[in-house]
Amino acid sequence: MTSRPDPVQACPISPVVDLVFSRWSTPILWVLKGHGRQRFVEVQRRLPEITPKVLTQRLRQLERDGLVTRTYHAEIPPRVEYEITALGRSLGPVFAALTDWSDVHLASVEAARHAYDAAQA
Repeated sequence: MTSRPDPVQACPISPVVDLVFSRWSTPILWVLKGHGRQRFVEVQRRLPEITPKVLTQRLRQLERDGLVTRTYHAEIPPRVEYEITALGRSLGPVFAALTDWSDVHLASVEAARHAYDAAQA
């Protein structure tokens, strides 16, 4: 019986991809990096497609992972703010590299998809 290879050994960036590039994590981090500390409703306004439940789940996960901080202000009414941490900001060069790659190659990806779909039809 053959054993299955450890996915982390096969691709050591898998944990990072799972952490950062899970659905909505990147847009949330992008918004917090670009606009600074924000309340929940401000993040939601900038990402109108995300449901409040999913936004709450993603913010909690990002907080657990150390990429976002949540600050509770005990006032009436209570106020909660979210901010990207230094650890989260350290992903800036990764996002910049992906932006550069996208600028150069995304049109080629779209052309390849179009050619593939045309060949399948």
